[in-house]
Amino acid sequence: MLIGLVAGFFSALFGVGGGIVIVPLLVLLASFELRPAAATSLAAIGITATVGAVTYAFHGDVEPLYAALVGVPAAGGAIAGASVQQRVPVRTLSFLFAALLIGIAVRLLVT
Repeated sequence: MLIGLVAGFFSALFGVGGGIVIVPLLVLLASFELRPAAATSLAAIGITATVGAVTYAFHGDVEPLYAALVGVPAAGGAIAGASVQQRVPVRTLSFLFAALLIGIAVRLLVT
């Protein structure tokens, strides 16, 4: 529950994807393996995204056409990513995820 609270807080505060917070915390603090951590994160993000979207829609801030233009391809990307993730060795996934986080950090520091 604490991981979810932290992820939700940072997602709302910085606009970061919950997976950037949830996956490392599940691996480091809850002793999850990488694949179950990623799967659990996606499920949690689905719930979080639904609540956030309903809240924004309640305030009239959702553009349905743009949401569909981003959301439908994102759903396809999630299917493709989950399929590829099952075929890549866990060690490689760890290095790729670390590289992604480092790349994001460098980009944020430079801009």
